Amino acid sequence: MTETVTTPQPEPPAFPSDRTCPYRLPDQYNRLRDEGGSLHRVTLYDGRQAWLVTGYETARALLADPRMSSDRRNADFPATSPRTDGLRDGEPAFIGLDPPEHGVRRRMAIQGFTVRRIKEMRSDIERIVHRFLDEMIASGPPADLVSQFALPVPSMVICQLLGVPYADHDFFQDASRRLIQSEDAAGTRAARKELESYLDGLIVSAQREPRQGLLGTMVAEQLTQGRARREELVSTALLLLVAGHETTASMTSLSVITLLEHPDQHAALRADPSLLPGAVEELLRYLAIADLAGGRFATDDIEIDGHLIRAGEAVIVTNSVANRDSSVFEDPDAFDVRRAARHHLSFGYGVHQCLGQNLARLELEIILAALFDRLPTLRLAVPVERLTLRPGTTIQGVNELPVTW
Repeated sequence: MTETVTTPQPEPPAFPSDRTCPYRLPDQYNRLRDEGGSLHRVTLYDGRQAWLVTGYETARALLADPRMSSDRRNADFPATSPRTDGLRDGEPAFIGLDPPEHGVRRRMAIQGFTVRRIKEMRSDIERIVHRFLDEMIASGPPADLVSQFALPVPSMVICQLLGVPYADHDFFQDASRRLIQSEDAAGTRAARKELESYLDGLIVSAQREPRQGLLGTMVAEQLTQGRARREELVSTALLLLVAGHETTASMTSLSVITLLEHPDQHAALRADPSLLPGAVEELLRYLAIADLAGGRFATDDIEIDGHLIRAGEAVIVTNSVANRDSSVFEDPDAFDVRRAARHHLSFGYGVHQCLGQNLARLELEIILAALFDRLPTLRLAVPVERLTLRPGTTIQGVNELPVTW
């Protein structure tokens, strides 16, 4: 009698992986690309398996599929780190809800991010950018670009848009950092509660006395009119405050690194400033700092690309890999400021596409133009290899960036 030997299947690789370079994919992600296909099985920190979406067209299809849920209260939603579990309880922001509830919440804030409103903010953003450049230049090199420029600029911008006192920036920047970088659920919960309490206090104050900015508008038009609960306004304000400064700060820092590490592309941009809007899109594609924003789970069986995603299974769209799909972007690992890259997925796709994308684009254009115009000799003060990168479990970026000029 012949004994049948079953070959054990290898454990799917762990996700997410840490970057070892600010602008290159982790080796593990490149290995998945080399395997081919648009869907791969991966293992999350808690041992659960998930589908990782690496193909561009498959990513768009799934992000637009109503059978894919973003409900972070549901146990089927993928936890990519212990911190994720600290965000499950409490009032969810609209990015963690499905239609129709998602649309109702999102519409409360959309008036603050219309194309017209963002255009009106240009002069204020320019003033803010030059204010912090003045201060950084006056203090003399070397400087930490993160704490002296990349972080305070979007912090002040989002404060003005929301109507949050910038005088409180030390508090909410610290709490925001702990919220998105905490290594455990307890730290995440603590930071979130601090921010919720702070924003709730502003909302209560706005009920007594009208407040300028989007927060005051939401209080007057939603809360006072009985269209929304106070907890809903708190969760919306929390999302806008944190995402409104953390993501742009990270993009600013990594964009500077990328341009300085690609001198030919930097020179082309300096020689032809009209390339700047396209260069911003290419930086957004190339850096893809919010890989974990594509977490979903299937509410029904979905057949796609020769695979069956079963109801209840976790799905994660990894923007950094989808943005380097060679069937969509020629020579995708090359950084090219002349590339037409506006169709990247760094702002997501479908109903959950980033509400603040036009603000982010405008800020980055103004920031990069002013920074390199006023500091044409700007350079890193340490080799890029010595920079400490954030782990793959959070928004990609650096917490410090020493520069000189």
